[in-house]
Amino acid sequence: MAKAKAKSKANANELLDALTALEKQKGISREVLIEAIEAALVTAYKRNFNQAQNVRVDLNLDNGTMLVFSRKDVMEEVLDDRLHISLEDAKQVNPAYELGDVVEQEVTPRNFGRIAAQTAKQVVTQRVREAERGMIYEEYVDREEDIVNGIVERLDARNIYVGLGKVEAVLPVNEQILTETYRPHERIKVYITKVERTTRGPQVFVSRTHPGLLRRLFEMEVPEIYDGIVEIKSIAREAGDRSKISVVAHNEDVDPVGSCVGAKGSRVQTIVNELNGEKIDIVEWSEDPVIFVANALSPSKVLDVQINEEEKSTTVVVPDYQLSLAIGKRGQNARLAAKLTGWKIDIKSETDARELGIYPTQASESLSDIDEEFEDNSDDNYDLYKDEE
Repeated sequence: MAKAKAKSKANANELLDALTALEKQKGISREVLIEAIEAALVTAYKRNFNQAQNVRVDLNLDNGTMLVFSRKDVMEEVLDDRLHISLEDAKQVNPAYELGDVVEQEVTPRNFGRIAAQTAKQVVTQRVREAERGMIYEEYVDREEDIVNGIVERLDARNIYVGLGKVEAVLPVNEQILTETYRPHERIKVYITKVERTTRGPQVFVSRTHPGLLRRLFEMEVPEIYDGIVEIKSIAREAGDRSKISVVAHNEDVDPVGSCVGAKGSRVQTIVNELNGEKIDIVEWSEDPVIFVANALSPSKVLDVQINEEEKSTTVVVPDYQLSLAIGKRGQNARLAAKLTGWKIDIKSETDARELGIYPTQASESLSDIDEEFEDNSDDNYDLYKDEE
């Protein structure tokens, strides 16, 4: 008997040390683990000893004891002696018991210590795994729509798997930039699009094509954006090829486009390098759609913008020699400008517009004045890529 108690005490001390270590290393509360172990011991007791009665397991690590107590409700009429006890029998245990009370009596089996040790080990292992998954999920779900640094770990036919430290993220084929080649052990920045709970733990999905990646890169590189002095209003992106962003300053003394470009293009060039040469046009946002659409078609010069509010469409007149520049290769410049502004854009050359009798107009003269002022301020005219007309 003394040996059994000593062994039980040793097992309890070993378990206590393990729980204390887990609390420090994994951040799992010892009380939470003890509660889970006690619940599992109840199930183990019922399964191993064919008992259907209500029981409670008391795990006292300080004393090195694991005791099982039956729990019976004090009733006038006993319907099931495994669950109920008469008031007369209850008072024999303790005269203070009344109807409705719960009587607890120790029913610990002789070999319960061995079963308890095995059960405790299983529960601790399971809870550690669950806790680690829970902590990883909470860490990364809070980082949705954020940039993280990762290392390409492996590739398969469709997905790239990126190591983020505690978890392996999935970069699906539709979120990969077609012009990029991913190699194992290569460091890349990725944008977390969503985090899901699965039976195998948290699953993190990342992207290299999401417009949010561009937004976060500018926030990291441009202090004025991070501080809220300059705001990115919209982004249109064809990942790996070209993007446009519109910006506005909430301080009249700050040039929003110049802030993003940086001295000699240094800030935007850092982002271009991160995206492996993706071209980025930065234009000033305006609440006036005429000015905004004209800016969005940069680097092309715009002579006139005619608005149709009902259809949310515009007709844009450009010089004949800049028609191809305004449209862009495969229509890309016009397509990105339309996406950036939210307006449909129909581009016409000056000659065609004059033949149709839609140009010039009074509005086009005022736009020309704005355009001349824009050209005079050469520091605000950023064409980093020298597009061919």
